[in-house]
Amino acid sequence: MAKTQDFSAMMKDMMASFPVDTSAMEGFFKSSAALNEKLSAVALDAAEKNAEISSKWTKDTLTKMGEISKAKTEPADYAKAATDFASASAEVAAENMAAFAEVAKKVQMDTVELLMAAGKDMSEEASAVVKKATEEVSTAAKKAAAAK
Repeated sequence: MAKTQDFSAMMKDMMASFPVDTSAMEGFFKSSAALNEKLSAVALDAAEKNAEISSKWTKDTLTKMGEISKAKTEPADYAKAATDFASASAEVAAENMAAFAEVAKKVQMDTVELLMAAGKDMSEEASAVVKKATEEVSTAAKKAAAAK
């Protein structure tokens, strides 16, 4: 009877002849986790600042609503109060939109800065990994050639 080949032993032998360095993958995961942590910090900081702006805007609006809701003696006073409220609201809206834009600009700048730094780090790491892999493959090829 024919004997079946043990493919698992053959695969083990083949994989053993190609050394794999897992430290490169570990380094990738560590740097990826560090980048995600920094990006999360930027996002959370922006969310906190936006919440502060929104809260202040709401408080200012409610304070101004107190003025418009007071009873007036003359009908013209109601129109004046409404006009003053609308004018003040437009001014505050412009200020708050500018504040939101500043937060967005800072987030954009911080994100680009982090991604540029990460790209540079990853490029350097990739170069080192490729160089090391090339050396290992060349060493393995020399050993295989010498074994013939």
